[in-house]
Amino acid sequence: MLERALRLAAIICSLLVVAGWGWFAADETGAASRDTQAEIAGQVATRTVDPDPDQERAREQAHGKVHEYVDDANDVLLRPFAAVTADSSSKWLRRSIPALLALVVYGFGLGLLARFAAGR
Repeated sequence: MLERALRLAAIICSLLVVAGWGWFAADETGAASRDTQAEIAGQVATRTVDPDPDQERAREQAHGKVHEYVDDANDVLLRPFAAVTADSSSKWLRRSIPALLALVVYGFGLGLLARFAAGR
């Protein structure tokens, strides 16, 4: 029972992290010609792993509901790793390194715990 719960948590967390990073990458690559408009529409907040309340409201206006739910889940899942790249000037680095660390911890770590819980 515990094994299944841990394995399911690992899968869900990993999928949320991958979806969040994928949407970030799609937003960034598609925004090359729309940078100014995107900044006004609240896209600055999507580049931040742990946005402040004002950035959060701007991001909510710029995204649909499902996209915002994934972003909110990523805010929680990536928060422990955000400090690693907080001083970086690269938006790609600020999103990618915490996402990779989260995949290692949630995907591999919870999967390993699930294996131990099964008694293997």
